[in-house]
Amino acid sequence: MTQRRTGSSSLTKLLGNWQQDLPRSPVYRQLADGLRLLILDGRLPLDCRLPGERELAAALGISRTTVATALAQLRDEGYLASRQGSGSVTMLPEGRQTVSPLPGRATTLDLSTAALTAGPEIHQAYAQALIALPEHLATTGYNQQGLPELREIIAQRYAARGLPTDADQIMIVNGALSGFGLILRLLTGPGDRVVIDQPTYPIALAAIKGASCRAVPVSLTQQGWDTEGMAATIAQTSPRLAYLLADFHNPVGCCMDATTRATIADIAARTRTTIVVDETMADLWYDAPPPPPLAAFDDADRVITLGSAGKSFWGGLRLGWIRASTRTIASLIQIRDSLDLGSPILEQLAAINLFNDAENFLPQRREILRQRRDACGAAIKELFPDWKLTVVPQGGLSWWIELPKPLATVFAASAESQGIRIGAGPRFGIDGAFERYLRMPFTLETTEMRIALERLKPIWESVAQAGSEYLRRTVV
Repeated sequence: MTQRRTGSSSLTKLLGNWQQDLPRSPVYRQLADGLRLLILDGRLPLDCRLPGERELAAALGISRTTVATALAQLRDEGYLASRQGSGSVTMLPEGRQTVSPLPGRATTLDLSTAALTAGPEIHQAYAQALIALPEHLATTGYNQQGLPELREIIAQRYAARGLPTDADQIMIVNGALSGFGLILRLLTGPGDRVVIDQPTYPIALAAIKGASCRAVPVSLTQQGWDTEGMAATIAQTSPRLAYLLADFHNPVGCCMDATTRATIADIAARTRTTIVVDETMADLWYDAPPPPPLAAFDDADRVITLGSAGKSFWGGLRLGWIRASTRTIASLIQIRDSLDLGSPILEQLAAINLFNDAENFLPQRREILRQRRDACGAAIKELFPDWKLTVVPQGGLSWWIELPKPLATVFAASAESQGIRIGAGPRFGIDGAFERYLRMPFTLETTEMRIALERLKPIWESVAQAGSEYLRRTVV
C-alpha cells in the first residue's frame, strides 16, 4: 500500500494562522500544537508522511532547528514516528485517554463533538429489542437492505413530511456517513468533483477525500444558500454529485426554505447532477419543523437523501438510511457486498422501538436543546463580548461563532494544550478557510457548559491580546 504524503504547500494551508507572538510560548511549541491539532481532528490523516525538515522550514519561513524541535516534541508525545526512508509519519499515542465532558474526570474536555448523551428511552428500546430478537434467530441475520418493518416506518415518516416513499426506496446502513461512503463508491471515481456547502460537515469532507475526489465549495451567504453560485459552479465543474446539508446546517445552523429546495431540485434536473442531501438534523427543530425534504421537489430522481438515528436518538446507535429510487437502491445493495453484509439486527429492532415511541420523548429532547442553546448563547455574550453569534439556530446542536480576528487555529491549539478540545473553523472548510470562526456545541448540561466557557475565557484573552500585537506589528 502506498503511503500518503502531504506536501509543504498543503500543510501550510492546513496549519492556517498557527503562529502568534504568545507570551511564554516559543515558536516550536506553537508549531507542535498546530500539528497536533491537525492530527487529532483528522485533517492530517494517520500514517501520513510529513515534508522534510528543510522543506517545511522554507515553506513556513522559520528555521530548520525550530521545525526539528517541534517534530521531536511530537515524537516524544507519540504523535509522530520516524521511519527509515520515510521521515516523520503521523500516528496517535498508545493509551491516549478518552475525552470526557465532566470536569475532574479526565484531562481533556471535549467541545468539538456536537452530540447528546443517551436518554432512558435508549435502554428501554434495547431491552424491548432483546425480547423481539428470538424470532429473527432462525434467519441468517444477513440483510443488505434492512428489516422490512424498519424500512416501512421510515417510509411512512417521509410520507408524513410530504415525500411519498415506498419501503423499497429505503436502505438501512451503519450511519449516515457509511451511507455517504456507499454513494461515493457507486457514483464517483478518483479525481471526480463533488460540490459542497462551504463550510460543511468535516467528516463528509474526509469521506470525499478518502474517495480520492475533489471537493468544490460553494460558499453560504448571510441569507443561506447561493443557488446562482451553485448553478454556475455545477455548470463550470461538471461534478458527479453535490453534498448539501439542508436542515439546520452543520455547522452554521440555518435551514433551507422551500423555495430554495425547489430551485436546487430544478438545477439538479437541468444539469443531470445527483444531489445528496444530509438530513441527520431534521428531527432536532425547536419552533417549527423544516420544510418538506428536498427530494419532495424532485421529479427527476436526482436527489438521494441520507438520514440517521444518531442525532435524533443517540450517537451510539450506529444506524442510518438512504432514501433513493429503487434502481439506485438496487445498485447500492450490489456494491455493499464488498463492504459489509448488512446492519445489526438488534440495532434495527431498537430503532423500530424508538421510532414508534419518538413523539413521547423527542419534544422533551427538543426543549432541553432549546434551553441549552439559550443558556450557552447568553454565557458566550457575557464571557466573550467580542464574539459574534452569526445565526440563532432554529434547530441542530451548535453555534457558529465569528471571532474578531483570524485566530481560530491558534486558539484551538492553545486550548488543546490546556486540555480543552474545540472545533476550529478551518476544520469545516477547505484551503484554510474560516480562520475567524468556531463551532461551539450547546449539548453539554448548562452548568458544565458554563464551566467549560469559563475555562476558555483566559485562554482566549491571552491569544487575542498576543494576536492584536502581532497583527499591529505586521501592518506597521
